[in-house]
Amino acid sequence: MRVNRILLSSALIVVALVIQVSVLARLHLPGAVPDLLLLTVLGLALVYGHVGGALVGFAAGLLADLAPPADHAAGRYALVLCVIGYLAGLAKPENGRLKSATGPMLVVVAAAIGTTLLYAGVGALVGDTAARHVGLPSLLFTASLYDLLLAPFVVPGIMALARRADNDPLAEAGSSAKSADISSGWLSSGTGLKIGGQRGGLGGLKTRTRTRTTRVGRVKGVKRL
Repeated sequence: MRVNRILLSSALIVVALVIQVSVLARLHLPGAVPDLLLLTVLGLALVYGHVGGALVGFAAGLLADLAPPADHAAGRYALVLCVIGYLAGLAKPENGRLKSATGPMLVVVAAAIGTTLLYAGVGALVGDTAARHVGLPSLLFTASLYDLLLAPFVVPGIMALARRADNDPLAEAGSSAKSADISSGWLSSGTGLKIGGQRGGLGGLKTRTRTRTTRVGRVKGVKRL
């Protein structure tokens, strides 16, 4: 990943985790808790693709595993968000632009359900049966509902920030100037000429041609006399 992507992803993940722990987790809503960290990963994955989504998901999940008051095995949520980020990145539009909000909303619902199921499945493998006591159907419904209601306020903004960080005007101008220099280099190596008002360019060629013509005319005039 590029440096600007790493910096933006790190800042968004930290902010989302702080809001998740300090605000959303204390709302005491019935069932699941709105997963702002998941929505952040989804927004970045829809711009960065499956590889970037997997890396962002793993980093976000690992940070959530280590941040207090985590009460589960470290690496559990990192594995879940890594898989979800990879799968969400596969839904990235080819041109990078979304034609409608239907696709991202379906991705959010599928990610909420998949995250809950994967988290409960990994928990069952390590002996954590907390999801059975709460009720898995209730968790699936409330997680999908909360994330779907929160997604319109989070995912579009995350995607806009990610696109703006990728489209750097200075970098584009630098690359254009570099390509222009390369093109002029190819022309000069093939023709022996340099483009523009430089020494040996087309202007210089015309000046030398006129000078030679004038000299030839003068010589001819002298011979006639």
